Amino acid sequence: MKREVIRFNSKKIGAERKIITYGHFGYALLLFPALSDDPLEPEENGMIESIEDFINSGRFKVYSIPSINRENWLCPQCTNEEKSQKHAAYNEFLNEEVIPIIFDSSGGAVPMLTAGASYGGYHAANIFFRRPDLIIGTFSLSSFYDIRRITGGYFDDNCYYNSPKDFISLLNDDYWLSYLRSRKHIYIASGSGEGETPEETRHFSNILFHKGITHHTDIWNENYSHDYKSWNDMLRHYVGTKL
Repeated sequence: MKREVIRFNSKKIGAERKIITYGHFGYALLLFPALSDDPLEPEENGMIESIEDFINSGRFKVYSIPSINRENWLCPQCTNEEKSQKHAAYNEFLNEEVIPIIFDSSGGAVPMLTAGASYGGYHAANIFFRRPDLIIGTFSLSSFYDIRRITGGYFDDNCYYNSPKDFISLLNDDYWLSYLRSRKHIYIASGSGEGETPEETRHFSNILFHKGITHHTDIWNENYSHDYKSWNDMLRHYVGTKL
C-alpha cells in the first residue's frame, strides 16, 4: 500500500500540520481521528489495516486529517469565545487548505467522502452537512451531532453553524437541501455496547427523515462498544458494501 506524509504550514490554524495518505486513486476518503488530534491515530489502532484491501484495489484513497480538539473545546485555559473562533478557523483550514491539497494530490477535483468515529465522527458529519456541494457523503460512527456535548453548554452563532442537530433542524434553504437530498452515501451508526449513545444517532436520524434527506441508520448490537475494534469493523463493512 502506498503511504505518503504531506507536511505544510497552515495559515488558518497555525504551525506545521500533516496529512497522511494511503493508496493511489479512487474516491477521496477524508478520515478524522476519533480520540486525539493525531492523523496517525487510525493507523496505530488498526483502522487503515482493516480497509487496506479496498485501498489497494483503488476503491478509494484515504487522507487522514489532523483535528484541533485539544486546542479549542478541550483547551482548559481558553475562553469560550476563543474556542468558538478556533473552531471557525478549523473549518477554514478544511475548506481552504485541506481540500485544495486533496485536489492537487488527485490531479484535479475528485469525489470526496468523510469518515470518522466519536469526535472524528462529529467532524466527518459536520463538514459534510456544511458543504454537501463539495462532499458526496459521510460515514459517521458512534458520533454526536449536538456541539453542546463538547462546549459545556456554551452556544453562540458559530456553535449553531457547527451543530448539525441544530442547523439541519432549521434548514429551509432549497439550494442546500437539494444537495443534501441528492446525496446517496450518508451513513450514521452506533453500537449498543459500553460507552455508546444509540439514542443520539436515532434522534439525528429522525431530524434527517423529517427534512427528506435520504440516509442509512444502523444501530449495531451490544457487542459493539465505543472503541476502535468496533469502529474498524463498522467502517470496513460500509466501505466494502456501500462504495
